[in-house]
Amino acid sequence: MKKKFSIGLLALALVGGLTFSAGAQEKKTEVGKALDHTGKAIGKGAKSVGNKTAEVAVKGGSKVADKTWKGKMAPDGSDVYINAKNEKYYVNAKGAKIWLKPSQIKTRPASKK
Repeated sequence: MKKKFSIGLLALALVGGLTFSAGAQEKKTEVGKALDHTGKAIGKGAKSVGNKTAEVAVKGGSKVADKTWKGKMAPDGSDVYINAKNEKYYVNAKGAKIWLKPSQIKTRPASKK
């Protein structure tokens, strides 16, 4: 019984010590705030570059492997691709293939020259 009590007291002291040390690290200086802001900006930029890279890669693969449906467009105005199973899709800004229902495919307006 005495051993369980001492282990419990030791665990409580350990948790209390960790709580106080974590609270002390939350104060930020101007430099710390600037670094956080810069880190978030770099992360946002890296994410957008990654999304654009994925979009270009998937569109390139789709143009090689699948057919482009001429005169038709997706709801966002991009090209509609048809795969070997006759399924229609388009590639969104994050590089994902979005499968289309027949009602979602629109006729592309004629270009003015």
